[in-house]
Amino acid sequence: MADINPNKKPMHLTFLGTGTSSGVPVIGCRCCVCTSGDARDRRLRCSALLETERGTRVLLDCGPDFRQQVMGLPFRPFDAVLLTHEHYDHVGGLDDLRPYGTFGHTHVWTDATCKRHLEQRMPYCFAGPQQSSVPRIVLHEARSGEAFRVGELDVLPVEVMHGRLPILGYRIGAFAYVTDLKTIAPASVEMLRGVRTLVLNALRHKPHPTHQTIAEAVALAAEIGAERTFLTHFNHDAPPHAESSGCLPPSVRFAYDGLRIEV
Repeated sequence: MADINPNKKPMHLTFLGTGTSSGVPVIGCRCCVCTSGDARDRRLRCSALLETERGTRVLLDCGPDFRQQVMGLPFRPFDAVLLTHEHYDHVGGLDDLRPYGTFGHTHVWTDATCKRHLEQRMPYCFAGPQQSSVPRIVLHEARSGEAFRVGELDVLPVEVMHGRLPILGYRIGAFAYVTDLKTIAPASVEMLRGVRTLVLNALRHKPHPTHQTIAEAVALAAEIGAERTFLTHFNHDAPPHAESSGCLPPSVRFAYDGLRIEV
């Protein structure tokens, strides 16, 4: 599949969080990862920020650690927030978008199921006169295979399965961000072919009913044919970052919070 976005100028992705729903360290845990002195083993809930040279900013998921994740970043608006699904560790920070109301509305894209759940959980953000004390959010429905425009970027939603729950990954040109998947249909694999930089979830080595293992993520990256893959959404059962290279091929690496890459 050819790039849907002919933008040839480099973009940069910053991993704001690379942990699973409990984060790492896990409260009360004394395992070797949770007590590690390596900063790369401290993982906030999963999120990333994509930025272009023209100044377009796209936030990928907005979890409960959002406030902490953006405190050190320039206070500038997001052109879009792309949500993968409605689970709390991916949407729990939406209320913290309130300060961004000073720039106008924040446009949030997600699938129909997540959109409906957000409208039920956070109706004050979407209905009636909006006060300065609440987020100013406009919700848009994204559909797998139907690209939409954000700034100079074309964004292609790609459906994957989180256990039995259909959710969305996103392809933007030669970059794709896919988290919380367990299985993926052949048609969705085709939509991801040709990406050069791929971000995939990889919970741990031990099998899980709704998340890929590290081995499953490595196999999927090879099937898609990405030039390089960064794994994310780890729990504390994944190996320490310093030991990660021992279980990965050269084209795959563990991401970590704060890592910034060109895509």
